[in-house]
Amino acid sequence: MPYAYCEQIGKEIRDISDEIPFEIPESWEWCRLSDLAIKEIKRGKSPVYADSGSVLVFAQKCNVKTGRINITLAKYLSDSVISKYPQEEYMQDRDIIVNSTGTGTLGRIGLYSDRDNPNNLPLVPDSHVTIVRVCKSISQYIYYILKWYQPYLEESGEGSTKQKELKADRIKELFIPIPPLAEQHRIVAKIEELLPYIEKYGKAEEHLTTLNTTFPEALKKSILQEAVQGKLVPQNPDDEPASVLLERIRAEKQELIKQGKIKQNKNESVIITRDKIPYEIIDGKERCIADEVPFEIPDSWCWCRLSNVSIIQEGAGIRTYQYRTSGTQILTVTNILEGSVDMKKATKYIATEEYLDKYQHLTLNIGDIVSSCSGASWGKTAIWDYGDTVMLNTSTLRLRFFNDTAYNMYLYWLTKTPLFKNQLIAQLSGMQPNFGYSHYSKVLIPLPPLAEQHRIVAKIEEIMPMIERLTQR
Repeated sequence: MPYAYCEQIGKEIRDISDEIPFEIPESWEWCRLSDLAIKEIKRGKSPVYADSGSVLVFAQKCNVKTGRINITLAKYLSDSVISKYPQEEYMQDRDIIVNSTGTGTLGRIGLYSDRDNPNNLPLVPDSHVTIVRVCKSISQYIYYILKWYQPYLEESGEGSTKQKELKADRIKELFIPIPPLAEQHRIVAKIEELLPYIEKYGKAEEHLTTLNTTFPEALKKSILQEAVQGKLVPQNPDDEPASVLLERIRAEKQELIKQGKIKQNKNESVIITRDKIPYEIIDGKERCIADEVPFEIPDSWCWCRLSNVSIIQEGAGIRTYQYRTSGTQILTVTNILEGSVDMKKATKYIATEEYLDKYQHLTLNIGDIVSSCSGASWGKTAIWDYGDTVMLNTSTLRLRFFNDTAYNMYLYWLTKTPLFKNQLIAQLSGMQPNFGYSHYSKVLIPLPPLAEQHRIVAKIEEIMPMIERLTQR
């Protein structure tokens, strides 16, 4: 013949050279899997189940992911339909199982052994598995060849995503490289010698993959935790203490109240420390809050409530009927991503006249911290850096240190810490997250000296890109 490989079906002979997966030794042969089968390769029948019986039904879940056969997962076949199963359809020792439906199980290969069935009850396959029966002398070798084909079979299903079907014809037509019988046995022996090492390597790789996936995020949290505990950068005794900064913030806050720009907090909190024990004074009443303070901070730092040092503002409750196709753009939870804002996503507008009349005070300023505060996306925060006029809407919230006396970027990174988020979660009253001013205002935060805030942020912004690169490997 003028070509390397040909296949004869009936009287037709055709060139199949381009279908052969790879070259094999001269003492080997290629054949179709159907040529090796001693029983027609087909799927089982749809069974009728019973609570008890004398015959078990092998379902694809019995062919478990770890490569084992688990007969305890098999159900009983109803005695009323046993007569419909001829003897050759009963499963036999060394039958190869191919899971033939479903997502996640499709194409999975198993090898049944009588040893898997200690009660020695007869078994029949259900309609979701295909049985491949070859001579027992080559069954182990064929099993490993089909394991090699497993990724191909997983991709060969037809039908909907939820219920793909692997047709028996696709399995029958597989090309099988056949070595001499003695070499088959040597190949199987070597595979089984190496399998424990492969499994050990697989577990190690799985562990490494998990570590690579979770480590960067865990490292971020660890670094942010170190930052808010005063352990990320060295302390400088020449820094102006945070208590002085806090007094300056209080003075600026009182000036804003006097100007009518913000409202007086009726339950203003002041936190003091005596003998390293924190106390909170509200309405002239003092109470110990040592059980609320999660860790010690440097002497130059202060504990305070978020409402003491920042403006916390909830978005407006703009209804769907108020949306317009143009006007003043609205920030929604959809626009807030983790660490950035995308104002092109699901763009919403409100009539500019209505904005000027009711909502001008909700205009975002560059440097504001915006946060989604309800639903599945709650807790995502970003720094607002758009120059256009945009206003806050429902389920969004903005934070801003008073009059830029303190440093917004420190507050931004603080919002990403477990310390911050866990305090909000502790206030959760329903199943769905839904936070507002009353929740954020109670959050207890560690306030460093202003100079140290800058050093902390500089160090975080130096480290974070390195961690991001870890996630891209």
